[in-house]
Amino acid sequence: MSQKTEKHEFQAEIQQLLDIVIHSLYTDKEIFIRELISNASDACEKLRFHQTSGKSIHEPDVELKISIATDDNANTITITDTGIGMTRDELVENLGTIAHSGSKAFLKQIAEGKEKPNANLIGQFGVGFYSAFMVAEEVKVHTRSCDADKPGHTWISKGAGTYEIEETPDCPRGTRIFIKLKEDDKDFAQKTRVESIIKQYSNFVTFPIELNGEVVNKVSAIWTRSKSEVKEEEYKEFYHYIGHDHEDPLTRLHFSADAPLAIQSLVYVPAKNMENLGISRSESEVHLYCRKVLIQSKAEGLFPEWLRFLKGVVDSEDLPLNISRETMQDSALMQKLNKVLTTRFLKHLDELSRKDSESFYKIYDQYHKFLKEGVATDFTHRDNLAKLLRFESSTQDKDARTSLKDYIERMPEGQNEIYFLLASGRDAAEQSPYLEVFKAKKYEVLFLYDPIDEVVMDHLGQFEEKSLTSAEKADLKIEDEDKKTEQLSDEDAEALAKWAKDKLGDKVESVRISTRLVNSPAVVLDSDKTMTAGMRRMMKSMNQDLGPVKVDMELNPRHAIVSQLHAMKSSNEILATKVAEQLYDNARLAAGMVEDPKTMVNQLNQLLEQVLTASK
Repeated sequence: MSQKTEKHEFQAEIQQLLDIVIHSLYTDKEIFIRELISNASDACEKLRFHQTSGKSIHEPDVELKISIATDDNANTITITDTGIGMTRDELVENLGTIAHSGSKAFLKQIAEGKEKPNANLIGQFGVGFYSAFMVAEEVKVHTRSCDADKPGHTWISKGAGTYEIEETPDCPRGTRIFIKLKEDDKDFAQKTRVESIIKQYSNFVTFPIELNGEVVNKVSAIWTRSKSEVKEEEYKEFYHYIGHDHEDPLTRLHFSADAPLAIQSLVYVPAKNMENLGISRSESEVHLYCRKVLIQSKAEGLFPEWLRFLKGVVDSEDLPLNISRETMQDSALMQKLNKVLTTRFLKHLDELSRKDSESFYKIYDQYHKFLKEGVATDFTHRDNLAKLLRFESSTQDKDARTSLKDYIERMPEGQNEIYFLLASGRDAAEQSPYLEVFKAKKYEVLFLYDPIDEVVMDHLGQFEEKSLTSAEKADLKIEDEDKKTEQLSDEDAEALAKWAKDKLGDKVESVRISTRLVNSPAVVLDSDKTMTAGMRRMMKSMNQDLGPVKVDMELNPRHAIVSQLHAMKSSNEILATKVAEQLYDNARLAAGMVEDPKTMVNQLNQLLEQVLTASK
């Protein structure tokens, strides 16, 4: 060593802490590049603040940038910045003490001076530099402070408990970190490897990052800019980059907030729902950044699971990260962040539904199942999600859809519930016997075509204090109906119901006279008051065994078939029994309870045979 070389020992606990940093703190070794670039960015940000403060600076005309050089022959990587640099005392203080943060101290000085610069500093814990020893045989730091009166110095260590400092007069302003890589980690000396790491973690750092003379970070962090400053084409180009998608998105939300955290976000809705293609379950592609540096790719918890189709970024200047800066350490605050982001996105969709219905329905057609999943699973956002639901209805034209809010506005006086009917399609819904009483009372009924819709309505329960009720379970009856000559008297109707129950036996729990039917002779209803035919079909598709279906049958005393059945049971009971059985099967078919209609063919043939025989 020369006379100007000083040998120092790390603080007493440093070696133990170094072992933790090297072997336990970080998940992946490649993180060291992110950390050193972040430190370099901090150094440049500090110098920029000094420049705006009017202080004298060594080499003021040198461009603020970060340069990285790799040498796969020598197994080295060098990271250089033209930032604020360090004096000898700062080298001892910042690199001789683990968990001491120069950035944190710098911010404290600013706070004491009652100044509030836009200093986008990343380092908060002072351990990032030591991540280099995960891959290094030896680390050399050449640095010179921006203070023109201070000479440059070189700091050298192998991470074995000691370090050396030597004065280096010819050192330019800034810091250059030279790393001799371990044999097992020599892949970090390859240009392609380093370039991929930069683009993954540090692609949006404010200052240019040069790799072997070429600028790597060419994509702008547009989420940090004002919406008025970003052009439409820039939004699209950024989505193509961050979303790995050649199609333009259906919509975007560029959103900033100050509480509970200072956050900036830019999220997109892709044009295609990949789950519809049956490829696999979608995985969230919203990435968490801290001051433009990637903290967590495809971050979990930023949005609820039912918004997993979103793509984009969320950035915060004051995330409470753990010491390795790989995860947030405050789960409660993460939940608040989740709530703020989710509420704002749902507000965006609601605004879009009112201002641009065509764009809204493009999103809804692709992602309505995700929104319905949210209604069924997310109590926090259930009410806001309910505002976005859309269904066809009995009073609207085919293919036209309505919201629950608009349904309520059309409700006539005296109606207190929102009625819905699950069917396979519009034609089936309009022909359903369950709809007849609603037509008679001029009540609107929502048509649900997706099996999950009934579960959604069940979980929602009510909307704006109006209960959601299945048409099958509605307690309604036709009043003041026109009397027909073939209508059975109350006494005859009750006698027929008793006879039908006797003949149908265990097929039905009960047979009663209907007050809801107009044009249909009969209808069946699930005896379980909490269950409907549609819900049973859905649960069966999920391989849930609900046991045998028990139904109640209702007969329409105003229908010609029923009145003639009453007369036939006395004159030809065998044929009347066959008719009753066929009415039962027809009603089950209309209710969607018959899985294989071919099973009815034999019974129909037998009925036809008896009818033809009786007519001779």
